Parts: sequence; structure tokens; C-alpha cells
Amino acid sequence: MSKVAKAHIALFLVALIYGANYSIAKLVLDDNYILPFGFIVFRILSGVGLFWFFHLVFVREKIKKEDIPMLFLCAFFGVALNQMCFFMGLKYTTPINASLIMTTTPILVLVASAILIKEKITVQKLIGIVIGAFGAIILISKGGSFSLQRDQLLGDALIFINAISYGVYLVLVKKLMKRYHPITVVKWVFTFSIIIVLPFGWNDVKTIEWSTFTPVIWFSFVYVLIAVTFLTYLLNAFALKIVNPSVTSIYIYFQPLFASFIALTFGKDELNIINILAGMLIFIGVFLVSKENSIFQNE
Repeated sequence: MSKVAKAHIALFLVALIYGANYSIAKLVLDDNYILPFGFIVFRILSGVGLFWFFHLVFVREKIKKEDIPMLFLCAFFGVALNQMCFFMGLKYTTPINASLIMTTTPILVLVASAILIKEKITVQKLIGIVIGAFGAIILISKGGSFSLQRDQLLGDALIFINAISYGVYLVLVKKLMKRYHPITVVKWVFTFSIIIVLPFGWNDVKTIEWSTFTPVIWFSFVYVLIAVTFLTYLLNAFALKIVNPSVTSIYIYFQPLFASFIALTFGKDELNIINILAGMLIFIGVFLVSKENSIFQNE
């Protein structure tokens, strides 16, 4: 199997994990078992512990001092600002609004890639992003509609900042992936991010009443720490070492598709022409963005 194929499998798994996360993480947050910033602290602490362990066992690679500022920027945009804005934004807006705003991420990544690492913006990539976004929007909107309520504007703005910060992270971290092992990069990204997040989340950590956790809540909590945090960042980092940031970001359109399939599995949704059409559009969009050779003669 080629490296590119392995990268696409990794991104596919990331989308699947995030697709399930929409339902699982809400179990912990909706009933305030853990407040948002406290949850982020535990996510980052688990990432620090796991990445340091795997780095010591399998990699043992040192970083150069001149790369520390870039790692700190990746920690700020890719973990600290990204996660704080997402969790706070979700608190003040609707899941529909948040999901639709997040469809702007591939476009933001493409623009950031063109500015920061001179990735070429091709007609094929633009068409792929538009088609994929259209499929994702159809899938998301069938459960409701985008609303512009005054009391939701703060949440919408925070989700958009989250999308921008994640896009910037994907582009910045690509440079580091060319120099180091993915585990080395993400280890330091999480290490620096805990310095940023801990002052904001410590009060939320102190309010947790662990005795109230049910087995389902414990499962949800561990799933977010291991799968949604450790595995997704590791798999994304592995993929970024091989493919461009624009290819990595387009897989975000699979998340609502997988969320819909999971809902189908538990009988909370039904398969219809909208699901099928949206799925086809998403697959076409991902294919166009990830295809190295252009299908357009004049590009």
C-alpha cells in the first residue's frame, strides 16, 4: 500500500471518530458533568501524557531551538484557541450553525496554504471544495436551518474563529512535518498548549464531581480523551507528512456523513435520497481535491 493511500485511510478514520464525537461528547457537556474548559484541560493533559510516552518508547527525537516558536504557534492555533473557541462557541450557538460554519474550513485552509506555503489554488480544488461543501450543507441542513439570532452571534463568531485557527494550524504544522516525526511534533504542540489553557480551565476542573459519573459518561469521557484527542491529532499529523493541508481539510465534509450513518445505526435517522445524494457529492469533492493530476486540460 502506498504512503498516499495510508494517508487517506488515516484521514478517513479521523472523520469517522469526529462523526461519532458529535453524539458522544454532548453526553458529558449537556448535563455539565464537565464544563467546557475543564474538558479541554483533560484532553490536553491526556495528549501530553500519551504523546510523551510514545515518543520516549518509539521515537526519541530532539527538536531544534529555532523551531520552538513555530511549535508554540501550532499549539496556540491548533489546540488552545481552536478547542476553547469550539467548546465555548457550541455553548452559545446551535449544532446546525456550528456544523455549517465549519464547512468554511477547507476554503480557509486553501487560502492560508496559498499565502503561507505557496500551495497552488487550482480550478479543480476549488470545484472539489464547492461540491463537497454543498454535499455537507445538504446533509447538515436536513436536520434544521441556519439561524441568525442575536443571542447566537457570539457563538457563531467563536466557531468561525475556531475554523480559522484550525486552518492556520494545518498549514503551519505542515512545515514541521517535513523535519520531524509526527509524534515529535504533536508531543510538543500539546506540551506548549497546556501552558496556555490551564489558567483558563483550572476552575472548571475543580468543580467536577466524579462520583456523579455513570458508566456511559465514563465511556464518553475516555472516548474523547483517547480517540478524539490522541488518535485524531496523531492520524492528522501522519497524513500531513504525506499530503497537502487542503487534502487534509476536505475530509471535514465526511464528519456529518458519518454522524448521519451512526444515527442510522441507532435508529435515530433513516436512509433517503438526501443522504445518498449528499454522500455522493462529498465523495466527488474529496476525490477532486485529493487527485494529484488535474482532470482539466488547461490547468
